[in-house]
Amino acid sequence: MTAAYELLPGADGSPVILHVPHSAREIPAAVRAGIVLDDTALARELDHITDAHTAEIAEVAAGSAGPAPWRFVNRLSRLVVDPERFPDEREEMLSVGMGAVYTRTTHREVLRPGDGDPEPLIERYFRPYAQAMAEAVAGRLAATGRAVVVDVHSYPSAALPYELHGEGPRPQVCLGTDPFHTPPELLEAAREAFAACGETGLDSPFGGTYVPLEFYGKDARVSALMVEIRRDTYMTEPGGPPGPGLGRLGAALARLVDAVSG
Repeated sequence: MTAAYELLPGADGSPVILHVPHSAREIPAAVRAGIVLDDTALARELDHITDAHTAEIAEVAAGSAGPAPWRFVNRLSRLVVDPERFPDEREEMLSVGMGAVYTRTTHREVLRPGDGDPEPLIERYFRPYAQAMAEAVAGRLAATGRAVVVDVHSYPSAALPYELHGEGPRPQVCLGTDPFHTPPELLEAAREAFAACGETGLDSPFGGTYVPLEFYGKDARVSALMVEIRRDTYMTEPGGPPGPGLGRLGAALARLVDAVSG
């Protein structure tokens, strides 16, 4: 069985963790049994919901940055659990059936029965992932005195029905921020790093960033930024192969890693 997640070590002195939560398509058989879509519809949904090739973008960045960042990669589909959602009523995506355990698809169709209990999946997959990510951040704090979490995501060029804020700008690169964990110098470094990749925007169509809950809003030594890359800049949509833009974006991400590693 595919491991649920993987921590790929970087340099001992690097504070950076590239977090790749949505790049995989793997769904364990026991989880697949609870999804009502047939195989064709599920494959189509995975094309839309997966941040395809973002693990490869992070891999390119890790290979060319110095010192090498650490990478925390989800090896299972977000249709198993979404590790970046709040696991409770704080999650605004619950309104469209996309909390930590999705019950609706990107097109607001039924994915799982709405009266199902999400707790078994949260206990089996969500909590261990969150704990492992918290331990990875704690490791960087212990080694370097700080941690920089860079979320690596992608999003479609045209809004999908599930998006709550899809009416806003859709730049080539969207930078998601948090008022406590995203310092101005991190944001500026990202804008400079991705300048060669097209327009960069702020918190549209997706905002915020990921910090493990035990540090969230409490520990300013943990800084964080979400990098959302518009898919038509590096791949064929939806769910198709990557193109030459992948290498260019990997190089830009490496520039960001270098800028914040010193």
